[in-house]
Amino acid sequence: MPRRHDPERRQRIIDAAIRVVGSKGIAGLSHRSVAAEADVPLGSTTYHFTTLDELLVAALRQTNEGFAKMVASCGGLEDPRADLAAELAGWIGQWLTGDRTGVELEYELYLAALRRPALRPVAAEWTEGVAELLSPRTDPVTARALVAVVDGICLQVLLTGAPYDEGYAREVLGRVLAGAAAG
Repeated sequence: MPRRHDPERRQRIIDAAIRVVGSKGIAGLSHRSVAAEADVPLGSTTYHFTTLDELLVAALRQTNEGFAKMVASCGGLEDPRADLAAELAGWIGQWLTGDRTGVELEYELYLAALRRPALRPVAAEWTEGVAELLSPRTDPVTARALVAVVDGICLQVLLTGAPYDEGYAREVLGRVLAGAAAG
C-alpha cells in the first residue's frame, strides 16, 4: 500500500494533544490517546514526537500563541497616554472570559514545567515574551513584576472559581506601576 502524504498530520497531532489534555489532564496524555483523538496510526505520533515531553512542548507553544494573538489584537501598548494598568486588566478579563477551557489548559501546561524540565524553556519564553511586550511602556524589572501579577491574578481566579474583578486587577497593577514610578 503506498504511503499517503499528509502534511497536516503533525498539526493534527498537536491539536489532538491539546484536546486530550483539555479533557483528561496531562495524566491522560499518551501517544495512544493522542493517536486515537487525531485519528492517526500510533506510529505517527511517535514519528513526529518521540517523547511525550516533545509533544507537550509543541502543545504549550501553540497555546502560548493564543495569548500573544489576543494581546496583539487588543493594541493599546503603542499609545504612551493609555493607562497601562487598565489595558492589562482588560487583557486579563478578555482572556478569562473567553475560552476558559483554553486558559485552564494553558496554565496546566505552563505549571507542568514544575515536574517536566523540558517545558521550562517554553514557560520562560511566555513570561519573557509578555515582559518584552510591556518593556516599551516601563522598565524591564517592572515588566516582569507585571507579568507575575497577571499570572497570580489569573491563577487565583482559575483555582478559586471566583469571578474576575477587573477593578481589583487594575488597582493592583496600578500600584505596581506607581511603585516603579516612585522608585
